[in-house]
Amino acid sequence: MKLEPAVLENAFVRLEPLTEDHRETLRPLAQEAELWALTSLRGDGEHFDGWFDLMLESTRAGGQISHLVRRQPDGAPVGHSAFLSIVPEHERLEIGWTWYGATARGTQVNPAAKHLLLDRAFECGAERVELKTHHRNLRSQAAMTKMGATREGTLRRHMKCWTGERRDTVWFSVLKEEWPTVAAGLEARLTA
Repeated sequence: MKLEPAVLENAFVRLEPLTEDHRETLRPLAQEAELWALTSLRGDGEHFDGWFDLMLESTRAGGQISHLVRRQPDGAPVGHSAFLSIVPEHERLEIGWTWYGATARGTQVNPAAKHLLLDRAFECGAERVELKTHHRNLRSQAAMTKMGATREGTLRRHMKCWTGERRDTVWFSVLKEEWPTVAAGLEARLTA
């Protein structure tokens, strides 16, 4: 598996590998406290720069590829998503740190972005793509189920959130041989 940063786009979204130039573009979108309520790290207000720096540093270290997500065709920035936990020797990675501003939630943005990210991962040799979320993040779990990912189970008391809460983590995955069916489902949602 060889995955490198690249601009990914379709008729609905454009995913740009995150750079320092995106800091002020993304900052206003990250100010919704609700986005960070169930995360391990906070990224709103005074916490944004630390979060953004971590995204850049993780990308530089090679374990992550973060993206600024823009809506097509107007180019408006709407959020962030990343490849992370990239393990080339085991041909697996995770899609995560996905969040969108209020104007993009419930639109074609998420299925379009997931289609691009999953397609790129499998095109680059992934055998398995993982997704995970807080056990109380029902919106995220519903989105993963709706896109056709397989719910694998829950790791109890898996992570500590910035609030001090210990979260159970719900895991989903898409395998390479499942991708054509998942892709067809995402494409149907985008053309409906």
